[in-house]
This record gives sequence, C-alpha cells and structure tokens, in this order.
Amino acid sequence: MINSKYAGFFPELDHHEVDETTRPMPLRELPRQVQIDHEMGIIRAHHARIAGAIEMFWGHKDCVEYLQQLILSGGDGVGRARVGFKQEVIAALMHLITLHDLPEH
Repeated sequence: MINSKYAGFFPELDHHEVDETTRPMPLRELPRQVQIDHEMGIIRAHHARIAGAIEMFWGHKDCVEYLQQLILSGGDGVGRARVGFKQEVIAALMHLITLHDLPEH
C-alpha cells in the first residue's frame, strides 16, 4: 500500500503486485547478439574505427587480447595514443570480452 497522503486516490497503485510481463528486461537477460550489438553501438558512437577493428577480429582467438590491449594501454594498437576512454566505452569493451567467449544460443 502507498504510504502517503495520496493513498486511495490511485487505487491501481495501492497494491504490491508487479506485472513482470511489462518489466523492462535487463541487458544481461537479452540474447547474446542483442547485447553485442548494444555494446558495439556504444563503441561505434565514440570510436568508429575501433568498432570496425573489433568487428573484423570478432570470433577470432585474438579478439579478446585486442580488447584487453585497448583497455589496458588506452591505445588503439596502431601507435595512436589515447588519453583514455569514456567510462561507458570501457564498460562496453569489458562486457564484449565476457560475451566473446560465451557460447552462442
């Protein structure tokens, strides 16, 4: 029950039942490819060339090493130094490392 001075005015809100069918699905519960596309979209929005390189490497054994190198060195692997990545880009790169080695469903 709503504990406020408005309790009773909105009867549809006066219960604790949650309709799970309309709850937004967390990213980690979405299919693997949807998660990959989401993370690649973040990277592409900030670093299109790096996103292209990841797409070329994706599925190869060297892909995870490339992603780790991007995170650890802050560089792009071809001599172009970076000041660093935005937090959302780092999170996307890290999530891609996890997703790379997961089996496809």
